[in-house]
Amino acid sequence: MLVDSEGVWDSVREELAKECGGRWHENAMHDMLGMSSLEWSRYMHDVIGVPMEPEAISDLVVERVMERYREHLPLLPGAVEAVRAAAERWPLGLATSSNRPVIDLVLELSGLSSAFRATVSSEEVGRGKPAPDVYLEAAQQLDADPTRCGAIEDSTNGIKSAKAAGMFVAVVPRPDLPPAPDALEMADLRLDSLEQLRGRISDIR
Repeated sequence: MLVDSEGVWDSVREELAKECGGRWHENAMHDMLGMSSLEWSRYMHDVIGVPMEPEAISDLVVERVMERYREHLPLLPGAVEAVRAAAERWPLGLATSSNRPVIDLVLELSGLSSAFRATVSSEEVGRGKPAPDVYLEAAQQLDADPTRCGAIEDSTNGIKSAKAAGMFVAVVPRPDLPPAPDALEMADLRLDSLEQLRGRISDIR
């Protein structure tokens, strides 16, 4: 919910697949949403047919994503302001599918490193989203009861992950990549934008 990341990741992975003669398909982006790096790099190898070891695929994709972020970090409108407003009220954790080097770079470039007391990549836990592992680990690092935590999400697997962890979930749907209807029904609060989220901070426990 900090950066408009899916388009960048999708573009880089598609570019790599085509360079290597892989079998990119229109559902590839959807299939990999929420996967940990271990999971999507294996998918790129097994399903897309990229003729590299999964670890090498992950390293190359991460390198290219970071290059693009250094050129231009696609922060979502209102993201920085919403994070800073929330950090004034609660200890914050970041639970994301991005790789650790990407997390650290985004927080550095956005100036938000100090806003989060805990940051967890799904590559650091057993399973990626929609499993609850990454959210449960973030809550543990914050020494917080997951059922007393709130999550801000925009994706189907993210919503399912946070709800499986027992958290209150506020959803800011992306118009270009809206969550599935069944996932939206799980949300405790639906908002139209991160700007609106900033004004509803008190509604999130």
